[in-house]
Amino acid sequence: MKLLVKVLYRIYQIVVVLPVLVLVTILTATSVGIGTTLGDGHFWGYYPGRWWARAIIRVCLLPVTVEGRENLEKDQSYVFVSNHQGAFDIFLIYGFLGRNFKWMMKYQLGKIPFVGYACRKSHQIFVDKRGVGKVRQTYEVARKTLEQGNLSVVVFPEGSRSFTGHMGTFKKGGFLLADELQLPVVPLTINGSFDIMPRTRDWRFANWHPLRLTIHQPIYPVGQGPQNVQATMHQAYDSVMSALDEKYQGFVENPDQ
Repeated sequence: MKLLVKVLYRIYQIVVVLPVLVLVTILTATSVGIGTTLGDGHFWGYYPGRWWARAIIRVCLLPVTVEGRENLEKDQSYVFVSNHQGAFDIFLIYGFLGRNFKWMMKYQLGKIPFVGYACRKSHQIFVDKRGVGKVRQTYEVARKTLEQGNLSVVVFPEGSRSFTGHMGTFKKGGFLLADELQLPVVPLTINGSFDIMPRTRDWRFANWHPLRLTIHQPIYPVGQGPQNVQATMHQAYDSVMSALDEKYQGFVENPDQ
């Protein structure tokens, strides 16, 4: 029975999911391009992407649970930091976090057809590590974005997706940004994304599996400087880890971190 369901779900992905994915991606990129050129960049830089992500999750028939929305204040800017289990992390956070934000993402993603165009037009923040000057420029852009008010950023502090579903180490970048602007850090825990499409199975059939996003309580700055950065990073790491499914508990080093 399980094999039959798996086969039917794969046929469904070919017949329904793939055409819908292509169509909504093109429509989203086009609407972002036109909207950010003619209208409110904050609106068009976020909502089409949110609808795009929700559409993909829904057409894949994946159930979503979100816990902890009550931990967020309405008009507060945050630096969200999340574990990075798999490709569906993007859809889950974009579609269901419920906050207007910018991504801090690898500059290579800007080369993806349609998606890269939409990201550039909506002023997502590309992290370029090809030299100290480019890194500095990245965080200057992020700082200016957050200073506009009522905007947040989402960072994957591991830097890359997990090979095992376990968490690797956190890098300091997002925490340094939060420290500089004295913004609260909100840890996010993603469960289920690795089970749907692990990194070792990119561009293959997705597995059906529920998704869960846990929004933890904000970590407010206590002072400013290296001590605050370290304390916030350790507390965020422990919070994210605490809500992971038991089978993914514990540190496992990722080879490309």
